Amino acid sequence: MRIILFLLVALFASSVYAERIKDLASIYGVRNNQLVGYGIVVGLDGTGDQTSQTPFTVQSIKNMLTQYGITLPPGSNPQLKNVAAVSLHANLPAFIKPGQNIDVTVASLGNAKSLRGGSLLMSPLRGADGEVYALAQGNVIVGGLGVGGSDGSSVTINVPSTGRIPDGAIVERIVPNNFRSANDIILNLHSADFTTAKRLEAAINESLGAGMAVAIDAISIRVKSPEKYEEKVSYVSFLENLEIRPAMAAAKVIINSRTGTVVIGSSVRLTPAAVSHGSLIVSIKENPDVSQPNPLSDGQTTVVQNTQITVEQEDSRMFLFDPGVELREIVRAVNQVGAAPSDLVAILEALKQAGSLRAQLIVI
Repeated sequence: MRIILFLLVALFASSVYAERIKDLASIYGVRNNQLVGYGIVVGLDGTGDQTSQTPFTVQSIKNMLTQYGITLPPGSNPQLKNVAAVSLHANLPAFIKPGQNIDVTVASLGNAKSLRGGSLLMSPLRGADGEVYALAQGNVIVGGLGVGGSDGSSVTINVPSTGRIPDGAIVERIVPNNFRSANDIILNLHSADFTTAKRLEAAINESLGAGMAVAIDAISIRVKSPEKYEEKVSYVSFLENLEIRPAMAAAKVIINSRTGTVVIGSSVRLTPAAVSHGSLIVSIKENPDVSQPNPLSDGQTTVVQNTQITVEQEDSRMFLFDPGVELREIVRAVNQVGAAPSDLVAILEALKQAGSLRAQLIVI
């Protein structure tokens, strides 16, 4: 059975409905910030790091115990099967305040088999500037499962060496931004497009007055900001809910060579072209025949290979693309000939080489 997977991208979206500016653009300076840290997970059921191979785990435990006045004898090497060294990372949203919570992702740094049942001890989360912005601690929730038997057999589901702590970090520091002090508001489109930028500019000027918005380039639109900060939130809320009709995306055909997935954009067009599709099937089959000697003869029974070769030519069907044919006609024509993903890729490449495919052909 041949299956062709078509993802029809925004077939008539651009000409049917408008979208909010909130869904098309973001405000310059209002962004998430990434945090990273190092910590120790304790309380594991014998699935922690093998300390002989992860000396940093032992060093971390020794340093922690020293802070509480506990000193291990020199040269001691504790076997910490219930402890694992982990890396931590989290996203710090814009405008979040001290005392609020964020989620934390925990991942094993050593050779721990599973973090299930473990608890993360208090660990700092730092930003790119090296400052501590949050403190993480809590019980690790693991979606994976790993079990093993004494004979060496094991079963693993998902990844048990990674987990999450919902609301596992408390924010300790505010990330400064220029939203309050900026004289202008810069809207950045998620996808660069000169036409969409111009339409956004026109929509804002129509609602707020001429000259209030200026498109800087294909991504950024500068909008004049109110002088009083108290009015800025309401002002941005109004801008976010304005609706515009975004421009149609450039004509593209994207092919995933590994999975056979083909994505054809709604703007793809073809000039007149005729395509013939067919394939040659060669089958080779070995039929062993047994050769028996005549009675009372000195012959021996032997097996003789009888090779059969058959060649089948599938019906070669041709279809014609008219000028300016649209996406629906392309999909219907290719489905009619029963083309497999590999055949479809060959057809599209041939159309591109012939100059009939009016689109970018992108192979990933």
